[in-house]
Amino acid sequence: MYDDNDTQDRGYQERRGRRGNNDQAYGGVDDEQQDSPRRGRRRKEDYFVVNKMTIDYKDVDTLRRFMTERAKIRPRRQTGLTSKHQRQLARQIKRARYMALLPYTDEHMRS
Repeated sequence: MYDDNDTQDRGYQERRGRRGNNDQAYGGVDDEQQDSPRRGRRRKEDYFVVNKMTIDYKDVDTLRRFMTERAKIRPRRQTGLTSKHQRQLARQIKRARYMALLPYTDEHMRS
């Protein structure tokens, strides 16, 4: 009924069919979208620059804003701080932890 070449060709076509239409490139951009300006997230403004504040280890409420509920320091991409202020923030949080003003870990985890 089928010779060896027919079954090999049919298998190739079945595999090719599962992948979808290969005529269009994957991840392509429509012509209409190509002319539009880039869409993206606006960069967050630095909290300490906007409020004209300095970072102080004694200001625990402000430091907590930049920590997760598990008492981890939030990364810069979440805080929106400049790299200089992010480094200062980390230093002040660590200082406040050392002075026992902030916890090292989540207090609810203790048993």
